[in-house]
Amino acid sequence: MRIHIIGICGTFMGGLAAIAKQLGHTVSGSDANVYPPMSTQLQQLGINLHQGYCASHLDGNPDLVIIGNALSRGNAEVERVLSEKLNYLSGAQWLHDHVLRKHWVLAVAGTHGKTTTASMLAWILETAGYNPGFMIGGVPTNFSVSARLTDSDFFVIEADEYDTAFFDKRSKFVHYSPDTLVINNLEFDHADIFPDLAAIQRQFSHLLRVVPNHGQVIVPDGNTAINEVVDCGCWSEVITVGDSGNWQYDKTRNDGSGFSLKSLTDDQSAEVQWSLLGDHNVSNGVMAMLAARHVGIDVATSAAALATFTPPKRRLELLAEVDGIKVYDDFAHHPTAIKTTLAGIKAHHSGRVLAVLEPRSNTMKLGVHETTLSASLSQADLSFVLQPASVQWSVADSLPGTTVARTTEQLISSIVQHCQSGDAVIVMSNGSFDGLQQKLINLLKQEASV
Repeated sequence: MRIHIIGICGTFMGGLAAIAKQLGHTVSGSDANVYPPMSTQLQQLGINLHQGYCASHLDGNPDLVIIGNALSRGNAEVERVLSEKLNYLSGAQWLHDHVLRKHWVLAVAGTHGKTTTASMLAWILETAGYNPGFMIGGVPTNFSVSARLTDSDFFVIEADEYDTAFFDKRSKFVHYSPDTLVINNLEFDHADIFPDLAAIQRQFSHLLRVVPNHGQVIVPDGNTAINEVVDCGCWSEVITVGDSGNWQYDKTRNDGSGFSLKSLTDDQSAEVQWSLLGDHNVSNGVMAMLAARHVGIDVATSAAALATFTPPKRRLELLAEVDGIKVYDDFAHHPTAIKTTLAGIKAHHSGRVLAVLEPRSNTMKLGVHETTLSASLSQADLSFVLQPASVQWSVADSLPGTTVARTTEQLISSIVQHCQSGDAVIVMSNGSFDGLQQKLINLLKQEASV
């Protein structure tokens, strides 16, 4: 089959393209921005890529057009698909029909930690000999690819609540029909498509409706937003994790680099010692261990796997150390994730912690988290925030004591002026941050050589 993918260079659609190629299809695609590393990976697979969108990319009428969720009416290729009544699907629907329905699906959902938890889960299954297929919305460092298809019965997927396509406004994860479902947490986000938390809860409720009765739903104990979703209807076994849940866990090291897990119903227990930091990663690890348990992997085996787990790219990733100053890159962009990330590094690092934030998500730009962000950044000794024109609220007014800059160059200059040996600089953004990370490292090196 000849498949053309519109919006091919995103992590999800790029992974889908790789899987379609593995299945033997002839694959082409187009995107507004075709650039490495995704473009390189796809071209190496023999996938023909087009820069920009043009109706002529559909010449010869492909057997199927897969349309990404970033595309909308008015796009030249979308309009040709509709005008000529070409066969089309969303990426999530195609994945369900041609991949997921043939596998035991382990899905990881929630506002935070999906990429990390899904990577952990895939690695546990891998080290246990399950050889899972997977699709992860990031770059898992324990694997050479972010998506693959294998002959295993099991498939791990990061289950995103963002909408499916311009013609299907359900969340993508509704198409995944998981047998094992992790819900890490549930908070308001994606203010560009959801008016409030209740709208997101409605989508999670739809997700629970497609988990079979032999399935299992793993949730944190005492999370009101998740409990309300479960109370709306759940036809599967629910495993709770927390102080009064089916399973309990405790940190054995204050920075989160060690934790223990035990069952309240039998004598199962395990202890993990690993390289990750922070309460959020402890929670992520526990959820991955219990999801693996549902497919027959005991928690002790999972603990051994996590000891060799390395986090995905951009999850508190140490980029460089220059003249005693450590520069980290992190994907945190929601106040809760920012708070736990900074608290983890603060507990681990003996020197000062400097937080550098790009409020890039649509939710951040709209000012939804304006009142909660201050408490999150207070975990750092110093904070630096970019305020481009797209940010519709006053960072300086809402975050007193924070250094605010209109451009990345101004922000970098301020950071370097305040840096001293022994500092840890945590750069947080869900985008490229205009290359600030490497520019900062370069300037620090330049200053150190003077």
